Order: sequence, then structure tokens, then C-alpha cells
Amino acid sequence: MTTTILSIILFLIFLVLGAFHFYWFFGGTWGLDKVMPTKGAKTESLQIPKFATLLVGLGLTACGFLYLCKSDLLSLALPSWVFTYAFWAIPVVFILRSIGEFNYVGFFKKIKDSDFAKADSKIFSPLCLFIGTVGILIQLID
Repeated sequence: MTTTILSIILFLIFLVLGAFHFYWFFGGTWGLDKVMPTKGAKTESLQIPKFATLLVGLGLTACGFLYLCKSDLLSLALPSWVFTYAFWAIPVVFILRSIGEFNYVGFFKKIKDSDFAKADSKIFSPLCLFIGTVGILIQLID
């Protein structure tokens, strides 16, 4: 039961995150000033190709559907190794994202004065750590 609830929570989080990326891919601008890493407080955003935004949206949505399968509310005909590795890879990727690359993103970033850096510290990195922790917890109690 606990695994089902946690899996549904992750499904919903991934669905919302994926929806944001699709919104930006199709031209939406709300929130873009806070989700793009910048080199400083007043400098221009690093350029991220639109195609990358689409790929991230698809990836996040796929992660959500994998967790929906984990809750047994959905069944996908995928090889068992996909589930075996995905349910460990997803949490690891998100925990690594929360730690960061030591410059622009993560808890240990150097650049901390931009709008992105502030949002990353308050929202993005903690959310990634939450996703990673819940993902590992699901694996351990399953």
C-alpha cells in the first residue's frame, strides 16, 4: 500500500514536471526566467535547445508512467530489465541532480545570486532530492 501511494505521488510530480516542459517547448514563457541557469545575477540565460526541452518533457513523463506501473494501476509490455534498472537509475539521477555540478545547479553550486540559483536552492534541488529519496524508499520497501 505504501509503495502504491508513493508511486502515485511520483507519477503526479513527473506528470506536472513533464507538462511544464511541454508548455515551454510549445512557446510558453511563464517561469522561464527562473528555470534557466545564468552566469550571474544580471547576465543572460544559458541557451538550451528547444529539442532538449521536448526530450526532458518526454523523459519526465515516461518516468511518471513507469511509477504508475509500479503502483499496479498501469501495465506496460516492457522487458523486465527496464523496470529493474529504471527504478534504481531514476532516483540516482535525481539525487545527483540535487547535489549538482558545482557551478550552476544543485546544493553545492558556486553561483548563488541569480534568480535561477535562488529557485534552485528553494525548489528544484529539494524536489530532486525528494524524488530520489522516495524512489529509493520505494525500492527498499517493495
